[in-house]
Amino acid sequence: MIKNKPLILVVNDDGIESQGISFLSSVIREIGDVFVVAPHLNRSGASHSMTLNQPIYLEKINERKNEFICSGTPVDCVKIAMKKILPRKPDLCISGINHGSNHSINGLYSGTLHGAMEATIHGVSSLAFSHLSYSDTINFQPFGSIIKKMTHSVLEHHLPQGVTLNVNFPNINFNQIKGLKICQQGKGCWSEEFKYVKKNKSKTFYSISGEFKSDFNDKKSDSWALKNNFISIVPVTIDSTSCLTQELNYLEYEF
Repeated sequence: MIKNKPLILVVNDDGIESQGISFLSSVIREIGDVFVVAPHLNRSGASHSMTLNQPIYLEKINERKNEFICSGTPVDCVKIAMKKILPRKPDLCISGINHGSNHSINGLYSGTLHGAMEATIHGVSSLAFSHLSYSDTINFQPFGSIIKKMTHSVLEHHLPQGVTLNVNFPNINFNQIKGLKICQQGKGCWSEEFKYVKKNKSKTFYSISGEFKSDFNDKKSDSWALKNNFISIVPVTIDSTSCLTQELNYLEYEF
């Protein structure tokens, strides 16, 4: 480790073999001392889940690059990195690059975003990067300069306490991107389909697939920004209290 260089934790939910985390860690190594702690397999959709009912293992797979695999979730990866791996509290945590959308309500399900949010809980400025394409052969190279610029900016200015940046790249040619836009989380929902797989005695097995339907009309939303060729940046807070506390005071009473 080099004195005075920032210490940066890199995590993801697609697993250690993902192209996204390989590219991301190579870019971030140009900025600071990097530790990579990733699930040993794909844990997409893990949200903020933890492994509570069984042991998890940790294995160092690359001594020179400080790369580790963990059998747990992205949140487990951050927790164990903070407690058992990192020499000190990191200056930054970066999660991704995820293969697939984490804009709109997809962030609720995302292990990528929630891995970063776990670091935010520990007082670490954190970013989550996702690309709308699910392909495992995305050319991430053009995005390197943007990732470095954002990383330097957050290291310099720090994020407000309790805030994680959820960054999504549109699935278009890089030269078509118009810029970066601070957004609100868009509205959307999944229309799921459960496909029959097999039946084994009393158990029926299904596989889940679906189509994401989003509202593109709100120009303040990440959905609109991505549809209109912007990189969306949504500041996500770990405090999920609704602003409607006054409207719901009819539920209050004292014993």
